[in-house]
Amino acid sequence: MPDGLAEAASPETAPEVWPLTARTVDGRLHVGGVALDDLADACGTALYVVDEADFRHRARQWRESGADRVHYASKAFLCAEMVRWVDSEGLHLDVCSGGELRLAVDTGFDAARIVFHGNNKSVAELEAAVAHGVGVVVVDCLEEIDRLARAAAAADRIQDVYVRIAPGVAAETHDYMATGGDDVKFGFPVRDGHAERAVLAVAARPSLRLAGVHSHIGSQITATEGLTLAAERVGAFVALLAERHAITVAEIDLGGGAGIPYLPGQPRLDPAAFTAALRVGLERALPGAPVRLAVEPGRSMIGTAGVTLYRVGVVKDGLRRRFVSVDGGMSDALRPSLYLARYTAWTANRPAEGEPVHAVVVGRHCESGDVVVPDIALPRDIAAGDLLAVPATGAYHHAMASNYNAQLRPAVVAVRDGHARLMVRRETPEDLRRRDGHGEPVRLTAG
Repeated sequence: MPDGLAEAASPETAPEVWPLTARTVDGRLHVGGVALDDLADACGTALYVVDEADFRHRARQWRESGADRVHYASKAFLCAEMVRWVDSEGLHLDVCSGGELRLAVDTGFDAARIVFHGNNKSVAELEAAVAHGVGVVVVDCLEEIDRLARAAAAADRIQDVYVRIAPGVAAETHDYMATGGDDVKFGFPVRDGHAERAVLAVAARPSLRLAGVHSHIGSQITATEGLTLAAERVGAFVALLAERHAITVAEIDLGGGAGIPYLPGQPRLDPAAFTAALRVGLERALPGAPVRLAVEPGRSMIGTAGVTLYRVGVVKDGLRRRFVSVDGGMSDALRPSLYLARYTAWTANRPAEGEPVHAVVVGRHCESGDVVVPDIALPRDIAAGDLLAVPATGAYHHAMASNYNAQLRPAVVAVRDGHARLMVRRETPEDLRRRDGHGEPVRLTAG
């Protein structure tokens, strides 16, 4: 294999990056007992495939991790069927927009088990949260506390809230995924009394009740030291509230961020280890205190359950590497462009046996940064018409998909026990045309 390149990895050589049920049978890749080339013929490509058994296994690991409450982070991936899976596994659900909230409640999810996040919730979203009976709203700024208090008072309801705090702990991750430092857009910094003033603002509103405090230091975390430090600092803040203001905090939500492997040999942060690291920090700051611990894993539950299936359209040799072009790209796989995220790949329709060459899997968009799998050693005999499967794409792929270059967003198919079911249908040209305004006049309100 050429030096310094990611390895093309099958389920047999790198099971850590593939769904639990992934197997190669006679050279054909199967997930959930379904041959992916058959699925490509039936549903077209690009195509997201989700292993239901993998998701449920990891959901149960989190439920048994030692946390008192587990909230599935819907921003990783959400659709109506996913809401039903989360519900059937007995999890809570966190949402961060009115759209995610509406999808959850319209699917029948109990709003009392929903936690509503976001750093700039609109008045309409806050009113909807109150009207639907959302269990907890995570407040992120002083204006939001005022708006939520008014909405709850108007509905004659006392709304439970978490106050999101920034403990000043930087996660070892990409800058765009670090959220716990002092100078980020999320929450109230503990430094200089910002978080303390926010808690007092909540306590002063009769229509709000402080249900807990919240903190999240970042995503794709694979080491526990930062988690323990963050928990200790949040616990110290809770102790300060009790000492200075006689305010008792019953629940501490310490977010998610447990990392998963994207490349062969990378680690996965085990749910029990994640929760144990948080417990250690809380015990240091709050020895013996009966606070409940909540966590919000998203990527860790759904990431490796997902595989994206592409068909190769063009193979072209450049001066230094080979370009393998597929029928998707940054419109369905944004993370490589956004975070420089790296992945592996494997052929799905046949065994690829040529010698490894320096390749890059690219999309069909008009951007040099349109990369699906950067710098990988792929077999030389990969050719037009072959199917490439990219693992570990269950989180933040469908959720971030777009219509760039008027590309149609792919379908999402769930597989289990030899059967496939449609979770999200493929977009059609008619879907795009329905949104076109055709120059229709806009009625302006009188000034």
